[in-house]
Amino acid sequence: MNALLLLIIGLPILEIVVMIKIGQQIGTFNTILIIFFTAIVGIYYAKIEGLNTIKSGMINLYKNKIPFYEILSGASIAIAAILLILPGFISDTIGFLLLFPLTRKIIISLWLKNKYKNNSQDHEEIIDAEIIEEKKEKDEL
Repeated sequence: MNALLLLIIGLPILEIVVMIKIGQQIGTFNTILIIFFTAIVGIYYAKIEGLNTIKSGMINLYKNKIPFYEILSGASIAIAAILLILPGFISDTIGFLLLFPLTRKIIISLWLKNKYKNNSQDHEEIIDAEIIEEKKEKDEL
Protein backbone atom coordinates (compact mmCIF):
# COMPACT_ATOMS: atom_id res chain seq x y z
CA MET A 1 0.00 0.00 0.00
CA ASN A 2 2.80 2.41 0.84
CA ALA A 3 4.57 1.76 -2.46
CA LEU A 4 1.38 2.55 -4.40
CA LEU A 5 0.85 5.75 -2.44
CA LEU A 6 4.46 6.75 -3.02
CA LEU A 7 4.05 6.05 -6.73
CA ILE A 8 0.84 8.09 -6.97
CA ILE A 9 2.40 11.07 -5.20
CA GLY A 10 6.02 10.74 -6.26
CA LEU A 11 5.68 10.10 -9.99
CA PRO A 12 3.82 13.35 -10.83
CA ILE A 13 6.30 15.35 -8.74
CA LEU A 14 9.21 13.69 -10.52
CA GLU A 15 7.53 14.27 -13.91
CA ILE A 16 7.11 17.99 -13.14
CA VAL A 17 10.74 18.32 -12.06
CA VAL A 18 11.96 16.61 -15.26
CA MET A 19 9.67 18.77 -17.44
CA ILE A 20 10.97 21.94 -15.76
CA LYS A 21 14.60 20.88 -16.26
CA ILE A 22 14.04 19.96 -19.91
CA GLY A 23 12.00 23.13 -20.43
CA GLN A 24 14.94 25.19 -19.10
CA GLN A 25 17.28 23.50 -21.57
CA ILE A 26 15.23 23.49 -24.78
CA GLY A 27 12.43 25.97 -24.06
CA THR A 28 8.83 25.73 -22.98
CA PHE A 29 7.29 25.58 -26.45
CA ASN A 30 9.65 22.81 -27.59
CA THR A 31 8.95 20.82 -24.42
CA ILE A 32 5.20 21.04 -25.01
CA LEU A 33 5.65 20.01 -28.66
CA ILE A 34 7.72 16.99 -27.64
CA ILE A 35 5.08 15.92 -25.11
CA PHE A 36 2.31 16.11 -27.73
CA PHE A 37 4.50 14.44 -30.38
CA THR A 38 5.37 11.48 -28.15
CA ALA A 39 1.69 11.05 -27.23
CA ILE A 40 0.54 11.03 -30.86
CA VAL A 41 3.34 8.74 -32.12
CA GLY A 42 3.00 6.45 -29.12
CA ILE A 43 -0.75 6.01 -29.50
CA TYR A 44 -0.37 5.30 -33.22
CA TYR A 45 2.35 2.74 -32.55
CA ALA A 46 0.28 1.20 -29.74
CA LYS A 47 -2.57 0.75 -32.21
CA ILE A 48 -0.28 -1.04 -34.67
CA GLU A 49 1.27 -3.26 -31.99
CA GLY A 50 -2.16 -4.01 -30.54
CA LEU A 51 -3.43 -5.19 -33.91
CA ASN A 52 -0.31 -7.35 -34.37
CA THR A 53 -0.87 -8.87 -30.93
CA ILE A 54 -4.51 -9.64 -31.74
CA LYS A 55 -3.42 -11.26 -35.02
CA SER A 56 -0.82 -13.37 -33.23
CA GLY A 57 -3.34 -14.37 -30.57
CA MET A 58 -5.86 -15.46 -33.22
CA ILE A 59 -3.19 -17.56 -34.93
CA ASN A 60 -2.47 -19.29 -31.62
CA LEU A 61 -6.17 -19.91 -31.06
CA TYR A 62 -6.49 -21.49 -34.50
CA LYS A 63 -3.56 -23.77 -33.59
CA ASN A 64 -5.38 -24.72 -30.34
CA LYS A 65 -2.73 -23.03 -28.22
CA ILE A 66 -3.41 -20.74 -25.30
CA PRO A 67 -2.39 -17.17 -26.26
CA PHE A 68 -0.86 -16.51 -22.83
CA TYR A 69 1.96 -14.24 -24.04
CA GLU A 70 -0.42 -12.35 -26.31
CA ILE A 71 -2.78 -11.66 -23.40
CA LEU A 72 0.08 -10.27 -21.30
CA SER A 73 1.42 -8.39 -24.30
CA GLY A 74 -1.98 -6.83 -24.96
CA ALA A 75 -2.26 -5.74 -21.35
CA SER A 76 1.21 -4.19 -21.44
CA ILE A 77 0.34 -2.35 -24.68
CA ALA A 78 -2.78 -0.95 -22.99
CA ILE A 79 -0.69 0.20 -20.02
CA ALA A 80 1.84 1.70 -22.45
CA ALA A 81 -0.91 3.62 -24.23
CA ILE A 82 -2.13 5.06 -20.92
CA LEU A 83 1.42 6.05 -19.96
CA LEU A 84 1.93 7.73 -23.35
CA ILE A 85 -1.26 9.75 -23.00
CA LEU A 86 -0.13 11.08 -19.62
CA PRO A 87 2.11 14.11 -20.04
CA GLY A 88 5.67 13.57 -18.95
CA PHE A 89 8.98 12.20 -20.06
CA ILE A 90 9.32 9.40 -17.51
CA SER A 91 5.90 7.94 -18.29
CA ASP A 92 6.64 8.26 -22.03
CA THR A 93 9.92 6.39 -21.61
CA ILE A 94 8.25 3.56 -19.70
CA GLY A 95 5.41 3.53 -22.25
CA PHE A 96 7.78 3.24 -25.20
CA LEU A 97 9.71 0.46 -23.44
CA LEU A 98 6.46 -1.46 -23.08
CA LEU A 99 5.57 -0.86 -26.73
CA PHE A 100 8.67 -2.28 -28.38
CA PRO A 101 8.39 -6.07 -28.74
CA LEU A 102 11.95 -6.81 -27.60
CA THR A 103 11.81 -4.81 -24.38
CA ARG A 104 8.21 -5.87 -23.74
CA LYS A 105 9.24 -9.53 -23.97
CA ILE A 106 12.14 -8.93 -21.55
CA ILE A 107 9.92 -7.08 -19.07
CA ILE A 108 7.19 -9.75 -19.22
CA SER A 109 9.69 -12.59 -18.80
CA LEU A 110 11.31 -10.87 -15.81
CA TRP A 111 7.91 -10.25 -14.25
CA LEU A 112 6.84 -13.87 -14.77
CA LYS A 113 10.16 -15.15 -13.45
CA ASN A 114 9.75 -13.13 -10.25
CA LYS A 115 6.09 -14.09 -9.90
CA TYR A 116 6.65 -17.83 -10.26
CA LYS A 117 9.82 -17.69 -8.18
CA ASN A 118 7.79 -16.38 -5.25
CA ASN A 119 5.05 -18.99 -5.80
CA SER A 120 7.52 -21.88 -6.03
CA GLN A 121 8.93 -21.04 -2.61
CA ASP A 122 5.49 -21.42 -1.06
CA HIS A 123 4.95 -24.87 -2.55
CA GLU A 124 8.32 -26.57 -2.42
CA GLU A 125 7.09 -30.14 -2.14
CA ILE A 126 4.40 -31.18 -4.56
CA ILE A 127 3.50 -34.84 -4.70
CA ASP A 128 1.86 -36.12 -7.85
CA ALA A 129 -0.56 -38.93 -7.09
CA GLU A 130 -3.37 -40.89 -8.68
CA ILE A 131 -6.48 -42.18 -6.95
CA ILE A 132 -7.55 -45.66 -7.91
CA GLU A 133 -10.95 -46.82 -6.81
CA GLU A 134 -11.72 -50.49 -6.61
CA LYS A 135 -15.27 -51.40 -7.49
CA LYS A 136 -16.80 -54.21 -5.48
CA GLU A 137 -19.28 -56.39 -7.18
CA LYS A 138 -22.74 -56.82 -5.74
CA ASP A 139 -22.10 -60.53 -5.05
CA GLU A 140 -19.35 -59.75 -2.59
CA LEU A 141 -21.54 -57.43 -0.57
